[in-house]
This record gives sequence, structure tokens and C-alpha cells, in this order.
Amino acid sequence: MARRSCDGSGLLAAFRAGAANLEAHVGEINGLNVYPVPDGDTGSNMFATVRAALQEAERVADQPAERVAQAISFGALMGARGNSGVITSQIFRGMAEGLGGKRRFNGLDLAHALAQGSRAAYGAVAKPVEGTILTVIREAADAAVASAERDNDLQAVLAATVQAAERAVARTPSLLPVLREAGVVDAGGQGILRLFEGGLQHLRGQAPAAVRAVAPAARPSAPVAHADEGFGYETMFLLQAEGTARLDVDAIRAELESIGESVLVAGDARAVKVHVHSERPDEVIGYGLRLGSLSRISVENLDNQARDVRETRAAQFTGTPAIEAEAGSSAVGHSATAGRDAFNGSRSGATDVLPLAVVAVAAGEGLAAIFREFGVAAVVRGGQSANPSTGELMEALRTVDARETVILPNNPNVVMAARQVAAMADRPVEVVPTRNAAEGFAALLALDPARDAAANVVEMTRAGRAVQTLAVTEAVRDATIGGRRVRRGQTIVLDPDEGLVAVDHDCARAVMAGVRALEAGFELVTVYYGDGAELGDAEAMARRLSEAHDGVEVEVVHGGQPHYRYLIAAE
Repeated sequence: MARRSCDGSGLLAAFRAGAANLEAHVGEINGLNVYPVPDGDTGSNMFATVRAALQEAERVADQPAERVAQAISFGALMGARGNSGVITSQIFRGMAEGLGGKRRFNGLDLAHALAQGSRAAYGAVAKPVEGTILTVIREAADAAVASAERDNDLQAVLAATVQAAERAVARTPSLLPVLREAGVVDAGGQGILRLFEGGLQHLRGQAPAAVRAVAPAARPSAPVAHADEGFGYETMFLLQAEGTARLDVDAIRAELESIGESVLVAGDARAVKVHVHSERPDEVIGYGLRLGSLSRISVENLDNQARDVRETRAAQFTGTPAIEAEAGSSAVGHSATAGRDAFNGSRSGATDVLPLAVVAVAAGEGLAAIFREFGVAAVVRGGQSANPSTGELMEALRTVDARETVILPNNPNVVMAARQVAAMADRPVEVVPTRNAAEGFAALLALDPARDAAANVVEMTRAGRAVQTLAVTEAVRDATIGGRRVRRGQTIVLDPDEGLVAVDHDCARAVMAGVRALEAGFELVTVYYGDGAELGDAEAMARRLSEAHDGVEVEVVHGGQPHYRYLIAAE
């Protein structure tokens, strides 16, 4: 029997089934990583993004299709992790726009929404590459339109979507040589296929048994902005417009800024997420109620949390180091102290608003500690295989008491999320596209606190790219990289763009070969050791490097980074 239309509850049920099917295939998608490294995370990132979208949609389960689609879009926006997650969130954004004004939708409406989603995804990428998730969503959307014009049945349209996505995924290696060489299909494309596939299973009555409502996740903890300034209460809620009303995001932000501090308003004309510090949370909530309906209301007394934050900041800003420098890391320690002094010297007192601050992402405790030594305002824990979401980066940004902010993503897979945050922020935010922590440290040394964020980006980017870096890990499967065979268990040495520099069954030989391949002229090599390496191993490696490169100083620093035995920087 033909299924001609679907309401909000039906959309939610199908999306729930899609999320469950995606979850069931996370391992499969992670395994499609082009490079045989132990941190493939496309599946994990896409599922985390979809899960956040589903959590938001569950809150409006009884609403029209338009509202459910908007909730999916908003949840994905705030929960987007990694480049694949950000692109997925843009697909949902376009689809929500395509379903605007629809209480119910039919096959043609779905096809239109998919086409809008494809356009939004392409628009989010500065240089679109075919053979990726972009190709898959575009060809799936084209097939959906063609099918809907023949038969307006929803199941037929979604079936055509899934079939086209399957064909597009299978073709990705023919479009992208790096996939063909690695013998895999595009992981992001496979992820979106699994999502659509789950929705089709639901329409056919074949939804997996694991399908269930997802309970809202607890809000991640984060440092409390302004807690040491006694700003009373932190109030947060989701504000939704009622009926045909539309929200004026700029007007809401302006009004809240007149009654509170640390204001964050993110969203669109139908729904916004509000965060504000004030002495009168009742006034904030009352204002929201005059504009629409509120949900996810949270009020916290910041004064009760102030003492711990005040003591922490006192340690950071009175000249007392927040951590001890690693033994033998005098160069890093000196640079960090200089960086911290430069930040502190740019303001007249500990409670003044900074003109410029830095937020950095760090994968290991050792790397995070070094960023804190540099005086960065907030360190977001995460990196490869644990990319922070857009919402987590926004949360970190709002804790920073500064007029302008620079974000150091320190991972190629975090750059898109950081740029999305910069576009949403209510203050000037710039992103320096650092690819690892070593580039982040170099970029920080080029920061001039007397200049604004935009003026710093060029020099910081140049400084970050001036340092040569290598990542050392172990291959988790057989593969071909750049025409070279790699066997499972071998040590592989990669450049910042994941190009293969060296491979060997012996770790020391691989590292020595990797450093020999660097451009000559460096005077300092820093070895950050992480998972799989002990201090003694790192010191032995440093001695070998020092003996092989006369006149080059070699430092050993604890990085604590997961998956990568060493991060090596040469400058």
C-alpha cells in the first residue's frame, strides 16, 4: 500500500531507526579509514552527531514534521564532531529548510529536502572533493527527485535514495585515487548510506530491535565563566517560537546583554539555545516565556562554585606555573613562560576582560598542560578519535572572558567544527588551522597580544606551518599508502597531512628514517611521547637522534597523546 505522507512522529521514528542502524555499523565505518592507523573515527563522529540530533528531536516528539526537522538540525549543529559530523549537520540543516512549513510531507517534499541538504553540504566546504560524502548525498538526492517525479510514494523515494547512495559509495574509489589505493570506500558516504538504510528499514517494517528512544545526555562539565566575579546564576534554556511566530536572534541577544553577562544565543528563527549569567534568573526566564515556549531549563548558582575556580585562576595568573615543566624540556618551559607572561601583560588586573584569548584543543594530558603553561584561556580535551563537538567548543568559548578569541584546533578533523563555532559566536573568533599540537605551540609563539584576532591569524598560521612534524604509530591493517606496502603491526611515520614518510618493523629505524627525510636546517627536535612509549624509550630515541644529527638539540616531553607513540617536531 502506497505511503503518501508522513508527520513529525513518523519522521522521528524513521530517524530513530536510521540512528540505530548507523550505531550498529560504527565499527565498520571506522574501519574504512584510508590510513591504517588505530584512530579511525568517522563512524564514531557521525554517530555522536546523529545521536545529539536524535536527543534534541525526542524533545519535540509530538510536534509537526517541520519542528522535528528543525530539532534534528539544531541538535546536529551543537553536537557535530569531526569534519564528517559537521557536513552531516549541514545536510540536516538543508533538509530542515526544505521541510519548512510542513506539518506532514510527501515523497516530493522529501526529495526536495534532500536536494536542499546536498546544496547546504556543498556550501559548507570551501573546496568540495568528489568521491566523498558530498558525492553520495548529491547523487542520492538526484535519484530521490527523479523517483518522486515518477511516484510520490515515500517508501519508493527513500528506496531510490538508498539504492543511489549504495551505487555512489561503491563508485567513490574510482573518483578519489587515495580511496582506490587504500582499497576502501569513503567512510562518510558509507555513514550517510547506513543512516538512510535504517530509515528505509523502518518504512518496510524491518527496523532493528535495538531501536529505542534516546535519553538526553548530561550536559558536559566545563569551567564556569565569571564564577570568580560573582555573577550569581547561570541560566540556560531552549526557546522555541510558537505557531507562526519567528524569533529575532539579534534582538534576543541584545535584550539579554542588557540584563546579564556572558550571553550566548545560538539558533534560528524557530528555536534558539540561550545562555546568560545574571543576578535574576527569573527575569531571564520570564523574558524567554514572553517570546515562546521553554524547555531544557537549567539554573546554576555560580557563587557556590566560585572558590575552586578562583584558586585555579590565581595559580594561573599570579606567575605561579599551573604545572611543572618536564625534566629536560627547558626550551618548552621557557617558551611557555614567555607566552603566559605575554597574555598576562596584556591586561591590567586578573579580573579585567582580556582583549584577546586563545582556546586550544589537546589530545593528551601532557600536551594540555603545555598549552596551559602558554597561558591559553581554555583547553578542550580531545583530538583524533575523540573530536570535540561544536557544542563543546562553544561551551569552552563562553567560559573565556575576552573580547576576541583565537581557536587552535590542532587536528585537521576539528577545523570545520571550529570554523562553525566562529560563524556562530557573538564576538570575533578566528581559527588558526593547526594540524597538531606542535604546530599549535609554534603558532602561540607568534601571537601578538597587542593585535586583534584577525591580524594574528596570518602570522600564527605561517609559524605553525614552519615547524616540521611527524606522527609515529602502528599500522592496524595491511594497506598501500603512496604506492608503498604497509603491513599490519609495522611502525609507520606520517607527515601532518597523513602522507607516509617511513615504515619499518623496527620503531627506532622508522623514526630515524622519518627524521632523515625532513628538510635540512633544523636546530631543535622535540619528541613528545604518548601511548606505547615510556620515558626510557623516548630518552633512548632522543640519544639516537642526537648522535645522528650533529649540532641538533633533542628535547623529550611527555605528551600523553593517544594512539601515537611519538609526535616529533623539528624547527
